[in-house]
Amino acid sequence: MFAIEVTSSFRAYHALRMPGGERGGVEASHLHLFQVTVKLAAERLDAVETVIDFHIAERLLGEILSPLCDKDLNSLEPFHSKFNPTAERIAQHVGERFQAAIAELPGTAHLVEVRLTEAPQCVAIWTPD
Repeated sequence: MFAIEVTSSFRAYHALRMPGGERGGVEASHLHLFQVTVKLAAERLDAVETVIDFHIAERLLGEILSPLCDKDLNSLEPFHSKFNPTAERIAQHVGERFQAAIAELPGTAHLVEVRLTEAPQCVAIWTPD
């Protein structure tokens, strides 16, 4: 088994919806510099002897993160109406989109996990079923 990781970051605001509490159960909106690491693996290497070209993986991750950059995640789907914009759900959102993007590519690379760092020493991990 072979694996690679690519990492990128984006700035975004979010406010978690909490049960009860002040402001109708929504914490104050605040900014994070999220760091996202995507791990891909393949049982065998492609014709170039890579899991997937790093440039392709970086481009895909950039395309997925771009719509989130400098935005209020609470105003974007699926966080507006379906999910609370927690680190776990952001990692899931990125992972599901990355899975769909690499499914369109030739080769055997598959998504192993998405790691989303919200703050130093605070990491959420999402793995596909």
